[in-house]
Amino acid sequence: MNKALILCFLLVSPTLWGQIKLAKVKYSGGGDWYANKTSLPNLINFCNSNLPLKLSSTPETVELSSKQLFNYPFIHLTGHGNVIFNDSEVKNLRTYLLGGGFLHIDDNYGLDAYIRREMKKVFPALDFVELPYSHAIYHQAYNFPKGLPKIHEHDGKPAQGFGLIFKGRLICFYSYESDLGNGWEDVGTYTDPVEKHQEALKMGANIIQYAFSNP
Repeated sequence: MNKALILCFLLVSPTLWGQIKLAKVKYSGGGDWYANKTSLPNLINFCNSNLPLKLSSTPETVELSSKQLFNYPFIHLTGHGNVIFNDSEVKNLRTYLLGGGFLHIDDNYGLDAYIRREMKKVFPALDFVELPYSHAIYHQAYNFPKGLPKIHEHDGKPAQGFGLIFKGRLICFYSYESDLGNGWEDVGTYTDPVEKHQEALKMGANIIQYAFSNP
């Protein structure tokens, strides 16, 4: 079945609520793809409590080269340093995104130069563009009039939200210098205040709601 059709079916079929699974991406080489172990479970619980969408409470792990990639309408990639996609991963990820899948990349600090290089392999003709504050991803269940929130401080740079857009559709959202994943983790994991934890969860919920509303 065409991936876009699968996504539409998930959106309109209440019988599948609770069965829709999200996944963290395991890439073949480079950085620590497994970082922020409690982030996705916490985000899923928040979404299930605050959005008209019910997700499986346990996120999965998926390799980019696997056929299982197409079982997940939303995938999340993070890490601190070098990321390497092999040829199989590049091809599979391109097919997934063109077919209706959605990728969220979260810079866990130190990811930027590497993920831009690897995503250029996936879409040589596309560049990341900074999304305006008026973009719908900032105005879903929660309103972020100033765009991507700054959650965890590293080096004083502002948080920025970038996207890859193919034929008018946002297929990948890249949160840079925000560190949403740190904010999603259990309260007390970092020294950030509870208010930042809530802000990160709300922005994460916006990303998921946008992805499921725009297949």
